[in-house]
This record gives sequence, structure tokens and C-alpha cells, in this order.
Amino acid sequence: MVSRLDMVIETPRLILRVPTLDEFEPWCAYMADEESARYIGKAQPPSVVWRSICSIIGAWHAEGFAMFSVFEKSSGRWIGRLGPWAPHGWPGNEVGWGVIREAQGKGYALEGALAAMDFAVDVLGWTDIIHSIHPDNIPSQKLAQRLGSVNRGPGQMPPPYHNDPVDIWGQSAEDWKSRRTELWRGFNR
Repeated sequence: MVSRLDMVIETPRLILRVPTLDEFEPWCAYMADEESARYIGKAQPPSVVWRSICSIIGAWHAEGFAMFSVFEKSSGRWIGRLGPWAPHGWPGNEVGWGVIREAQGKGYALEGALAAMDFAVDVLGWTDIIHSIHPDNIPSQKLAQRLGSVNRGPGQMPPPYHNDPVDIWGQSAEDWKSRRTELWRGFNR
């Protein structure tokens, strides 16, 4: 396997790169925010966040992909994590997203998800991509729709999230390829 540990993706306003423990403090602040963490495992103490970030870093080493840390180009500030995610027992190959509250509503999640979808299809060779979204998470549902994904119905997450309701949104790589140029057009990539 070719090492992707130095992977950096630049979009017009964002830098996506492999996470490091340098992002631990802002990641902790993000996961301590009840509203931001509501649909992604709920608010968590630093000890749990450390295990989560190390799991993502480890997945990069073991599988050559996982979520990216997302940085705002203009400020260099860490604003979230997004990208491909497929841990053991997951309901499919997912591109997921989450940005800090101050970065929401600026199109950053869409811009980063576009780049992550391209990475999943073009680099990882995924033929199908899902997004596991809580039925009450309207902003993520709207983002999935903007990406061209459709609600495939209820799904099942692995423990410890197996009792949390989730809908599986998704699309095929072929569907993605047919619409991505139009989606990127607004970002002048």
C-alpha cells in the first residue's frame, strides 16, 4: 500500500490533512460542545476524545484512510474533521463531516465533503458511499441531499451506538461522477 500519511488536499478555502495530536485541544473543545457533538457520539471528555483521535490516526496507518483534520486556509484554524470512515462493523464506506459551530453555515462542510467524496472515489476506489445521519439532524440531511445522496432508510450502527437511530444516505460512485463537476462549479476549483 502506498503511504498516504502525508496526504494534503487543498480546496479554495480549506486544507484537509491527516490528523495529528496537535489538533487534540481544538478537537476536545469541539466534542465538549453539546450542540456540535449531539449527533456524532454526544459530548465527550478529553479521555474519550483522545481515544477517538488516536483511532482515526491509527486508521490512517492501518488502512491508508480515515477522516481528515480540516483547517480554514485564511486563518490556519482547525475547524473540524471530515472524510472517509469505515471502521469494523460500520454499515458501509462513509464520508462523514462535522465542523465547529463558528464554522457552520459558511459552506465549509460542503466544500470539504466534495473533496472527500472525490478522494473516496478517485483514490480509494469506492463504488458506493454512505452517510449515516440521525433522523433529527436536518443540516446533515440537507448537506447529503446537496451532494446528491438519497435516504436509503434506517440503518444499524455497531456498538456502542447500536441503540441510536440512524438513516443511511448514499449514492454510487457513478452517480457521484455524473454530478461532481456541477457541484464544484460554485467553488471555482
